[in-house]
Parts: sequence; structure tokens; C-alpha cells
Amino acid sequence: MKRKHHWWNRKDSATATNIEAGNDNDVMAAGAHQLSQVLYWRFFVNLILMVVDGSMLVFANLIMFVREPFSYIPDDDGMASELLTGVLLLLFALIYVACLYTAGIYHRHVMGDGYQVNYKIVEGVVKTFVIQAAVNYIFGLPLPLHVMIATAAMTLAFTVIARFIARRIIARRRGDGRFAYATIIIGSPACIARTLGRLRRRTQMNYRPVAVCPVGVDPRTKSVVSVPLPADVDIDDKLTVLPYDARLGATAIGMNVQTLLICDVIRRDSVEFNVLSLAVESLGLEIALSAGAADMGAHRLYLRNIQGMPVLTLRLPQYGFGTRMIKRAFDLVLAILAIIASSPIMIATAIAIKIDDGGPVFYGQKRIGLRGRPFHMIKFRSMVTNADELKAKLAEETGQTDRFIFKMKRDPRITRVGAFIRKWSIDELPQFFNVLRGDMSVVGPRPPLPEEHARYNRLYATRMYVKPGITGPWQVSGRSNLTAEESEQLDVSYVQDWSITGDLTILFKTVGVVITHKGAY
Repeated sequence: MKRKHHWWNRKDSATATNIEAGNDNDVMAAGAHQLSQVLYWRFFVNLILMVVDGSMLVFANLIMFVREPFSYIPDDDGMASELLTGVLLLLFALIYVACLYTAGIYHRHVMGDGYQVNYKIVEGVVKTFVIQAAVNYIFGLPLPLHVMIATAAMTLAFTVIARFIARRIIARRRGDGRFAYATIIIGSPACIARTLGRLRRRTQMNYRPVAVCPVGVDPRTKSVVSVPLPADVDIDDKLTVLPYDARLGATAIGMNVQTLLICDVIRRDSVEFNVLSLAVESLGLEIALSAGAADMGAHRLYLRNIQGMPVLTLRLPQYGFGTRMIKRAFDLVLAILAIIASSPIMIATAIAIKIDDGGPVFYGQKRIGLRGRPFHMIKFRSMVTNADELKAKLAEETGQTDRFIFKMKRDPRITRVGAFIRKWSIDELPQFFNVLRGDMSVVGPRPPLPEEHARYNRLYATRMYVKPGITGPWQVSGRSNLTAEESEQLDVSYVQDWSITGDLTILFKTVGVVITHKGAY
């Protein structure tokens, strides 16, 4: 495969020549100009989003006004009252936008995201409602409470819909190379190939690869050096292969690159990383690291000085007693509601399974739960009765003997009824009884089989420090379509970054995955 090893194509050849020659003034000027271009389109994208968000609040108020005429300002003069009401309505629209801003919705790494954006919208709506209620009370405005609640609900719904449309537009523009940051990927050839694959699959990310810089560690000097790309590493012909040298920052400026994405080799605590980050960040470029599972901790750091001895303590706040009690209460309420709501479906499923082949309705399997404690997980039987005996043979035939999670398309062990209930995840419904018993949580990493758990390494074994769940991070991020490495990293990251809002995000995404059957087999 023919690969391009030239630097860049620029219309301003004189400036490009100066940059290549190492003219620092031209490099700095080009970097400042490039950053201004990025800030320019980012500003106008956010400005449009702010106008749309504020309009959603105004739109919701107008609908309520048509349904139930009201006035923010008590006044006998209808014209003055309507005018002041309009002014106050615009003020609340600005407050709503400000609340969304404080929630972080306009951050450049957030505006194109999915469900995380929706939670920030909820936060913004709640803040606006509290401020509106306070203004209503303090100034004695005659705005009924039910009108405020209905308006807030409609504002939330309208904003979520508007953001969904905006995300589609942004994602499409990113596919055309707009609203995305031109990126150089730095790392080992194998990691570069993996990262390119992930960026192709994760369309919501705003990194657009334009070049790669393969590096390795010199065994003699232990320094980071350029390495050639092996012939078996397949990259897009449009990507430029760059050398790793002191002019990498200037090269990036010349290519209109905004981000250098480091995927491995260069450690974040190394001198090499510090030198590189200073060299490129001083030019207005961004350094990003593709973090592994071990880097995903969310510890809070506390620095104390005890009688002249500085001590740095770490704590994961999500594992406090109160938070764990909230999660347990959340599990109980949701499990009870789910069992009641799905009871007609479960009864119909039990009858269908019995009629299909006359075998048992439920399938109990030994799984490993919290901190290695075994339990029996309950599912509707979706496979033939000798499915466990066939698993080892099929795993060997499909090359999955070393994978923790065995999955295959068109599994011959699945029955006719089983194929349907798996497609719609109905087979998982009895696990809500496991939640009631305390063996499982609604959200968490999937419980492994004993033989799978026995092969965990130390890092992956940390997933056992939380209760296993009915749904979890890998189920809503591709399910069976994920590689083993991706599944493992998602599980470990969940344990380290767990939160109630994160669980709610996974639940909402689960609904979408079940409806679309993404990765279900």
C-alpha cells in the first residue's frame, strides 16, 4: 500500500516553507490563526445552540399561554402587562441558557454527545425552575405552580428533541470534516490501528484523523523514537505518516491540526510526555490521551499536612455508605416496578417456552457475584437443554476459548422462542428476582461464569467489587459486537467511575439498544 510521507498541502506555500524551515515566528502566527479559526466555528455553533435552547423555553411558555392565558405581571393595563411579561419571559430564557451553561452542556467535548447531554439538560431545567419559583415567590407574581411545572416539563422535552436533531446535524457535518478537530495519532502501529477503528465506530467523537506518527521505545537508549509501519498494519491512504521529532508541533500547525492524540508508548508521567506537551501546547494545540482502563480512576485527592508531613489521600466518593444505600433502594424500587409491569410478558413467555419443546421454563446458572461470591442467576431458557455441553465445542470452533464473554451469531443452541426473547431481551426479565434477593443490581457488569472469573487478571478482577447487573456498560456500547478488550475496559471503567446518574444513563441507553437490537445475538 502506498503511503504518503510528505508533510502537508497548504495554499500558502510561503508560510508552509517558513514553518518547515523552522521559523518560530511563522509557527506561532500560524498556530494563533488556526486556534482563532477553531474558536470561531465553535463560538457560532454554541451561539446557535444557545438561541435554540432559549427558544425552547419561550416556545413552551407560549403553548401554555394559549392553553391557559396567564401573566407574569399583575397589571390592569393589558398592554403594559403583556409587554412586561414578554420582557420577563426573555429574561427567563437567558437564565435557562445560563443554567445550561453552568451544567456544562456547551463544553466542546459535550455538545455532540448523547445521553450525557440529556442529564445536563435536566440539571439546567431544574435550576431554572428553582430560580423561577423563587422569583415568583419573592416578587409575588401570579404564576400558578402547575403552569410552571408544565412549562418546565415541555421545556425539557423540546430541548431534548432539539438537541437530538442538533447532534444528528453535527455528526453528519463531522463526517464531512467539519465541526471536528484535525488529529494526529501517536503510538505503536498496533495501537494506531485500534484507535483508528474506534474513531470510525464512535461517530460522536470530534477527532478527525489526518496523520499518524508511529513510535516505539529504543531498547538501547530507552527513548521514544520513530518506527516504520509494518506492511500488515492497514491505514487509510489519505492519512500522512509523520516522523517523531522536535518539529512535530510545527508539522501539526502546518497541517492545520488541532489535537495530538497519544494512544500508547508515551506515558503521561514521563519526561517525554512533559517535553512533548509543552512543545505543542505552547503553540495552542491540544494533547489528548487514549486512556486505558487502569487510567480511568475518579479518585478525589486530599492533601493534608500532618505535623510537617504532607500526606495525599485518595477516595472514591461513590462508595460511601449513603450512596450505596441509595443504589440499593433504587434497585429495589425499580425491580418491583419492573416485575409488576412485565408480569403479563413473563407469563406469556413461560407458556411459549413450555409449548415449544416441553423443557423447563427457567434456566438457573451458577455465576460469580460481588467479591467472588457465587449465586444462581435466573433467566428464561432460550437454548436447548444441553447448551452447556455444546459451549466448549463451539468456543473452540469460533476461536473464543480465550475470551471471557462467549458470544456467536446464529448460535445453533438457541431455540425458536429463544431467538425471539433474546432479540427483545425478554430472557433477562427473571433476573429482577435476583435483584430483590440482593444477588444482583439493575445496572452493573454482567456476572461471569466461574471458569471465566478464574482467568481474570488483577485489573479486570476489579469489576467484581460491585454487584453484577442486568444491564451494564458493554451492553449499551455495542454488546456482542465489541472486542474483548473493549468489553473489559468498559467494565473496569464502570467500577472506577460509577455514579447514580451514570446508572440512569445506562438504563436510558438500554431502552434504545433493546428497541434497535444493536449487537443482540
